[in-house]
Amino acid sequence: MIGLKPVDFRGSSLDDLRAFPLAARREAGHQLDQVQHGQEPDDWKPMNTIGQGVKEIRIRDAAGAFRIIYVAKLADAVHVLHCFQKKTAKTRKADLDLAAMRFRDLRKELGP
Repeated sequence: MIGLKPVDFRGSSLDDLRAFPLAARREAGHQLDQVQHGQEPDDWKPMNTIGQGVKEIRIRDAAGAFRIIYVAKLADAVHVLHCFQKKTAKTRKADLDLAAMRFRDLRKELGP
C-alpha cells in the first residue's frame, strides 16, 4: 500500500478549482484522491508538451468540461499545476503556457 501523497496546489490552481461548479469540484476531489493513493484517474491523458510525467485529468459534467493538469511522479507530492474550464475542443495556449511555466518553476524549486 502506497502512502498518501499530499497535494500541492501551484499558483492560483486551488482558487481556480474552487471556482468549478459543485459536481465538477466533487469529481475533481475524487480523482485527485485516487492519484494521492498511487492510482490513475478515471479519465486522463499525458501532457508531454508541458513536461515529462505531466498529466491532465478530464472531467465532464452538465456545466461543461474541466481540466486539472498535474504531476505526480515526483516523490514528495501531487503537484497541481493548473485547473480550468475548457471552452473549446482545443486547449487554449494560455492554459498550456501557464501550466508549463508552473512546471518549470517547480523543477527549479526542487532542484535536480
